[in-house]
Amino acid sequence: MTVDDRFDPESQESQREDRPLGTRNEIITGPVSDWATDFSHHEPEWAADPYPIQDELRQRCPIARTERFGGGWLPTRYEDVAAIAYDTERFSSRSIIMSNFRPPRELAPMGGSPPISSDPPFHHDARKLLLPAFTKSAVVRREAATRAFCHQLIDTMEGQDVVDAARDYAQHIPMRVIADMLGFPPEDGPRFRVFIESVLEGVNLPPDERVERVEKLFDYLLVQIRDHVDDPRDDLTTYLINAELYGRKLEPSHVAGTIALLLIAGIDTTWSAIGASLWHLARTPADRERLVAEPGLLPAAMEELLRVYAPVTMARLVKEDMRWNGVDMKADDWVLLSFPAANRDPAQFDRAAEVVIDREVNRHVAFGLGIHRCVGSHLARMELRVALEVWLERIPRFGLADPAAVTWAPGQVRGPRTLPLRIG
Repeated sequence: MTVDDRFDPESQESQREDRPLGTRNEIITGPVSDWATDFSHHEPEWAADPYPIQDELRQRCPIARTERFGGGWLPTRYEDVAAIAYDTERFSSRSIIMSNFRPPRELAPMGGSPPISSDPPFHHDARKLLLPAFTKSAVVRREAATRAFCHQLIDTMEGQDVVDAARDYAQHIPMRVIADMLGFPPEDGPRFRVFIESVLEGVNLPPDERVERVEKLFDYLLVQIRDHVDDPRDDLTTYLINAELYGRKLEPSHVAGTIALLLIAGIDTTWSAIGASLWHLARTPADRERLVAEPGLLPAAMEELLRVYAPVTMARLVKEDMRWNGVDMKADDWVLLSFPAANRDPAQFDRAAEVVIDREVNRHVAFGLGIHRCVGSHLARMELRVALEVWLERIPRFGLADPAAVTWAPGQVRGPRTLPLRIG
């Protein structure tokens, strides 16, 4: 077997030494003085319940400002979120995690995790490479294994009165699906959780510690990639190693960055959506009982749960100084695209703050808008549907064991991290 020199460890180390890491800004956590002028999506009250804050901002100050993170903006109206999501001329995607670092402009147009971090025209071609793995037909082939795994998880709960539906159920489902797609060891699931927390929730760590945590992720990925170079198989990792763009194989940073994207975004978003859906059904007996009695209603209910509890918020960086919708944005200001806030805008949705599980027209934006709309939306919908179908079939009666014990992830992917449910 010929060794692929692109993934030689010494070559990778030299690349890392040359890779700029951006600049550190001020500490971003601490009490918020005024959400219109000092917002921070990493505060406990935002994690616990951001919706009243977003509703107030939408009425009072539709585009909030903060000096944290080195300066950023938070639009809360659907029309503003959509306008920015579609505007790739004035807003860059080279970093989609708002933090105390700004990646250098030289990383564009590819960014660190293509295609989600890529700007046009590179984005189109990088995204196109992934499409075959996420078609409806490709996703259907994974449904039986996903369903069997959900049953296995519930089998382990037998005899328990209280289970943590986030830690014992929701998180494991996308971990197993993504591990299978990438050809990674399924027993590495706990490591995936650590990687997710480091990348998405550790944005305010000291620079050295944050860099160290991210490097651990890429060290792990390089080991897996090297294993696939030596032992190719029919999975997404081998596909990316062999894929070509513009007549040559992908750069190592492209391969590793895309796999990091699939590992982080492919797990945390779906884990959060499953957990939030179970949380809602646990605290809303009428909806739970109706879905148990009318399982055919689940597809509509699922879309409504995605709308109301959309887990994902993405960031953009302003390309140049400009005045935009009445505010003066500076080059490299962050813009936080709150798809959850857009999904609850009463100007866009009737009864926007309510969960209407039989809502017929539901053009929500839980999977984003524009060129970066989630490439894995078919997969996420399958995982969410199967997870809820199996749970409601096996555990039709459940409720919150202790509402105060439910905790939510801070930051840009919001979902339950602990969800104790009383079952039976």
